[in-house]
Amino acid sequence: MNKITKLFNIKYPIIQGGMIWNSGYKLASAVSNAGGLGLIGAGSMYPEVLREHIQKCKKATGKPFGVNIPMLYPNIEEIMNIVIDEGVKIVFTSAGNPKTWTSFLKEKGITVVHVVSSSVFALKAQEAGVDAIVAEGFEAGGHNGRDETTTLTLIPMVKEKIQIPIIAAGGIATGRGMLAAMILGADGVQVGSRFAASLESSSHDNFKQKIVDVKEGDTQLTLKELAPVRLIKNKFYNDVQDLYEKCPSKEDLVQLLGRARAKKGMFEGDLEEGELEIGQIAGLIHEILPVKQIVQEMMTDFEIACQEKSKFEF
Repeated sequence: MNKITKLFNIKYPIIQGGMIWNSGYKLASAVSNAGGLGLIGAGSMYPEVLREHIQKCKKATGKPFGVNIPMLYPNIEEIMNIVIDEGVKIVFTSAGNPKTWTSFLKEKGITVVHVVSSSVFALKAQEAGVDAIVAEGFEAGGHNGRDETTTLTLIPMVKEKIQIPIIAAGGIATGRGMLAAMILGADGVQVGSRFAASLESSSHDNFKQKIVDVKEGDTQLTLKELAPVRLIKNKFYNDVQDLYEKCPSKEDLVQLLGRARAKKGMFEGDLEEGELEIGQIAGLIHEILPVKQIVQEMMTDFEIACQEKSKFEF
């Protein structure tokens, strides 16, 4: 048992990313049942939809699970109250100041984890009283850090600064990746893209197949003026790049993005006009699998890598 498995009372130090349009109760409960920590992604849910998913998740698993809450979304107060009402014990917060809600949640007996992209923000999260942090590198899918710090460099820099447990995220989809992150100083890992391409993910089958088809270099970080996001290169991505050639204002970018662009791509399966968020590690994902198999393969790979590590001793 390590710091992360002890903190969440789980078997393996594998946390599923709370990804919008992918992380419904089916995915969260499947990851928890497989021995990891499943997270419901509140970012793409209206408050009452979130309540429904929490209630269904409680019926689908007797194991610990949590809710990921991006704090930049509207209805944040209502969402927090639903989490309290439904007895959720673990909350991951992101995209905002951890001081805003951490003490409120901890007073209710909730374990709080905050997602950061730099050691500066990791320190702020620790000062705010969170129980652990997710340090997410530039390789990750979805919304990302502006500094483009890679996981390989971010984890040891964060480890040098803070005392609370660290969960590494960004570019991790295998047991070997998990071992590498832990050698660098992480206590566990958060996995997004690999679970997005699972049978239980709530995203559209078109998007899942697109993840499998992605090759090295097929994703790019863009839209830094709004919120940096890593996207698969498609027609919408090309439209963004064409607009950049005209030196657009922030308003021009907002107008092109429009509303529900991520829903159109990931949930409705529009591979041309949709926003397709995925990490660089998608180039290493070759098939859509059930969650249980993904977790088992990661742990087998981790154990083999641990045994092979002795080969490198001088």
